[in-house]
Amino acid sequence: MNKIRRLWTKLRTSFWFVPSLIVIASIMLAMELIEIDSSGSHEWLHRWPRIFGAGAEGARGMLSTIAGSTMTVVGVTFSMTLVTLALASSQYTSRILRNFTGDRVTQIVLGLFTGIFTYCLIVLRTIRGGDEGVFVPSFSVTFAVVLAIVGIVTLIFFIHHIAASIQASNIISSVATETMATVDRLFPEKLGEGPADDAEYRTQTTLPERKWQAVPSKGNGYIQSLDEATLLRLAGEQKTIVRMERGVGEFVVEDTPLVWLAQDDPPDDDIIAELQNAYGLDRHRTVAQDSGFGIRQLVDIALKSLSPGVNDTTTAVMCVDYLTAILSRLATRDIPSSHRYEDGELRVIAIGPSFASLVSKSFDQIRGSAEGNVAIMRRMLGALQTIGSQTGDANRRQILAEQVCYIAELGDQSISSKEDRTRFEERVSEVRGSLEADQEASAHKESQ
Repeated sequence: MNKIRRLWTKLRTSFWFVPSLIVIASIMLAMELIEIDSSGSHEWLHRWPRIFGAGAEGARGMLSTIAGSTMTVVGVTFSMTLVTLALASSQYTSRILRNFTGDRVTQIVLGLFTGIFTYCLIVLRTIRGGDEGVFVPSFSVTFAVVLAIVGIVTLIFFIHHIAASIQASNIISSVATETMATVDRLFPEKLGEGPADDAEYRTQTTLPERKWQAVPSKGNGYIQSLDEATLLRLAGEQKTIVRMERGVGEFVVEDTPLVWLAQDDPPDDDIIAELQNAYGLDRHRTVAQDSGFGIRQLVDIALKSLSPGVNDTTTAVMCVDYLTAILSRLATRDIPSSHRYEDGELRVIAIGPSFASLVSKSFDQIRGSAEGNVAIMRRMLGALQTIGSQTGDANRRQILAEQVCYIAELGDQSISSKEDRTRFEERVSEVRGSLEADQEASAHKESQ
């Protein structure tokens, strides 16, 4: 199942899969319409001669013109797409290129134009005239004209789509939407009244002394996906503990430990193979099971915007705003513990995201590049206040309060204007008071 999911992810983000399906559909459509023409073409011709009355030469000329023009448009479309990819990579970050290659509109447009070209070729080869015996698939030829008109409308729409897709707001929103969908899928449970997950990441459960056997990685690459059910099942069957060495999104080197098994004897080849197959490795990260990668993309865009060569504070502010939306949604979710049990027995020690790690990934590097930038620091303070208002957990508010302290320290060191410093300190006090008030209200509610 893990391999099937990885294959589907590759197919839906490729430039060739959807266009190939459309080309196949166009071939089938052409063959079907030719069959309709062969069974009643004369009836169509006599009923509407002005519409279906083209001769063999006229039909050939029309289809040849449509096919040639369509291939020219295909070249223009590919060129526009490649230029867009180059601009997005240089202006924002190369890690967003997969968002463009996986864009369904672009895939359908490329497929439509190649499908029109293929349709015209199939119909063109069936036209007969003169000594060959006359056969002109009039209905099929007329439908090619309809497809050509659809192609013109599609080209105009695609130009608008390309122009809109390279706008910073659309790119950032697209990344954030995909990341929030991943958060909803990975952490569907709302946070309950009990303690949050973060305590388990801060203090690991003490384990008795054991002998650990390493299961090596079978290749190099980033962990794109992980079948945790397989790990739990194998640990239960073997009556052992599986301790993950690498988590989703991390890079592994061939023959280095992937997981460890708590047992005296080395595992057999079948167990090793099953454990290795539970991990999906590839050359790059994806958002499918890695919410941290979506955050990474937004942080990269913000860092590029804050670089001296670009100096685009507005784009960085938008990144902080969408990071706020992601973390606000995450703040209300129950993140599973790193220790997984079955029938009361510890079976898997997982490596996964925590609220603290995701907050750190979101703000640490942006804060490091925001020295002296009052607008970014104030927006980050506002983000922390908004996230804090969404969670009732004291540990998570403490994590946010620590980030406020880091930003306050940066402001003290880098803000030179007295007026800016005064307003900044007032904002810091306001956010601190908000987090403390929310924490006191939560504590009072729990005491009742």
